[in-house]
Amino acid sequence: MLIPDARVVAVAGEAIIDLVAEKPGGPYLALPGGSPANVAVGLARLGAPTRMIARIGADPFGRTLRDHLVRNGVGTGAVTPAAEPSSVAFVHHEGGGPPSYDLRLAGTADWQWTAGELAGVPLGDVAALHVGSLAMVLPPGAGALADLVRRARETATISYDPNCRPDVMAAVPDARSRIEALLRTADIVKISDADLEWLRPGADPRRFAAELVEGTGAVVIVTLGAAGALVAAPRLAPLHLPARTVEVVDTVGAGDSYMSAVLAGLYDRGLLGAERRDALRAAPGSVFTEVCAEAARAAAITCGRRGADPPTRAELVASPEI
Repeated sequence: MLIPDARVVAVAGEAIIDLVAEKPGGPYLALPGGSPANVAVGLARLGAPTRMIARIGADPFGRTLRDHLVRNGVGTGAVTPAAEPSSVAFVHHEGGGPPSYDLRLAGTADWQWTAGELAGVPLGDVAALHVGSLAMVLPPGAGALADLVRRARETATISYDPNCRPDVMAAVPDARSRIEALLRTADIVKISDADLEWLRPGADPRRFAAELVEGTGAVVIVTLGAAGALVAAPRLAPLHLPARTVEVVDTVGAGDSYMSAVLAGLYDRGLLGAERRDALRAAPGSVFTEVCAEAARAAAITCGRRGADPPTRAELVASPEI
């Protein structure tokens, strides 16, 4: 195993308050969320030095979000203070299926990035930049974040999780083209089967993974919920890995915990950074199966408790491997 360097893993995107209904009709419990922020917290809990790149307001919810990042060891030096209020998502669980989200995003802080705000974001010590979800699609800030990705790719590994929200993204005319461009840019892609079905209706996950690997050299993971995941890489044809068995409390943040563990595992193995891009592509399949097994355990732990509550490294180590 290679010794990781002292650089950080940066995460850019939204930090949202999830108002989770404890039972149908409320009351609601306010929990910090937002896919990118969840990934940042998960990374920090797993011991990877982590930095959040976000716009966070000064309203009470904004203070809750910032405090949550700081309390979990996420660096906030690249958080831009925002005049706008915080974004909110009402989260409901019905019939034992995946959660549904009622997003309140108009005029909120997360989507207002300007090129000037991002120009000062430090990248010299960034080993990997993770992006995803709504911030990479919603105007007016999505274009500025895409420029940040292109700039970061010169020195950092790029990872991407579309984490689609069709109710919102379907109203954005160029949403799919933005997502497709990021799929072709990233070194690591994690996408759920539900995301893939919205992005490319009827697409076969195995063929999608194989074609994206062939076209870009990326590591591609398609998560399949209770059916496990497909993982593919330049030296690994698409391989099905089983899911973990767990008594599900809810699935909020499970995919984000999976993403965190993938990045933390690759960081631990010294495979992040632009100068390690060839090494990442040349890594044997056993590396990715090991990393994805760790990620499945992290997601299972998160499914076993309320809200986006990723495991610590100690919890992940203590969890059974089988």
